Amino acid sequence: MPPLPINNTEESIRNALTSARLGTYESATKATPTLTGALALYAWNAQVAAAMLGPLHICEVVIRNAVADAIAAVYGAQWPWSASFIRSLPNPPHGYQARQDLRNVSAGKISVGKVIPELKFVFWQTLFTQRFDHRLWQPHLKTVLPYVDTAKSIPELRRLIYTELEQLRKLRNRIAHHEPIFQRNLSDDLQKAYELIALRCPVTALWMDGNQQAKQFISNKPI
Repeated sequence: MPPLPINNTEESIRNALTSARLGTYESATKATPTLTGALALYAWNAQVAAAMLGPLHICEVVIRNAVADAIAAVYGAQWPWSASFIRSLPNPPHGYQARQDLRNVSAGKISVGKVIPELKFVFWQTLFTQRFDHRLWQPHLKTVLPYVDTAKSIPELRRLIYTELEQLRKLRNRIAHHEPIFQRNLSDDLQKAYELIALRCPVTALWMDGNQQAKQFISNKPI
């Protein structure tokens, strides 16, 4: 094993991470020297990304359970194998194919509980599109998400949920691919996760908020 470098520690880290990856952070920092500030920002970005995964996890689980309840109310407890439900799913020639995704995930499974966690985040988001208003959301949205704003129409609520899920899905994708998130309004992202959870259960939203560490990291951003 070669000896650890004693000098130029920051340059060693830059070489390991690559200059191309650190360039975004160097451009954003106001610290001197620039590399010192970039590495501090990079470390913070990794820490806050990890901290955001908890709220995102709880939000996804809560929302997908709500959607699964609505689907079951229409298509029965064994909805992943319902031909009628499968036909209702979009299956475009390009992009995400919800119908094929469900078929792939449900093949060989014997319980709904095994199917639900393997479906992609985007599958559940896809269910909040206009094509499902008549069968799913007009009759069941206010049942599975009982704390929605009753002054808004079902289409308005469904569009709002879709938009907020899109915001969080993009955040999660950036985290999963180790991309910078320091330029985002992370406080707003965290608030959106809280609000979506609260549509289903305000108690769970408060519990999530009491057990997350993202706020602490957000407030200590090094730029």
